[in-house]
Amino acid sequence: MCDKLNSKQHRTLENIFVSPVRSDISWNDVENLLRALGADIREGRGSRVRCVLGEVRAVFHKPHPKPVVNKPTLKDLKRFLTNAGFEPDNLNC
Repeated sequence: MCDKLNSKQHRTLENIFVSPVRSDISWNDVENLLRALGADIREGRGSRVRCVLGEVRAVFHKPHPKPVVNKPTLKDLKRFLTNAGFEPDNLNC
């Protein structure tokens, strides 16, 4: 799985799982990571973004006006990635 990710995407994945939760991860980096992992991403109404990764589904809200993901959304992303089986430790990198 790690061969699908470039170094920036791998760093984004690691940053999502860092504790304490970071407040400087851009939405574009998250979206690029999800696409690299094979997620189906579709724009919903307003700022909603629907993501499907394997059998796991989630709806996130694009941040605005700043393109930085807030802490509650990062916690949701962490849960989404964990449920889909994508954690930094599980990728054998």
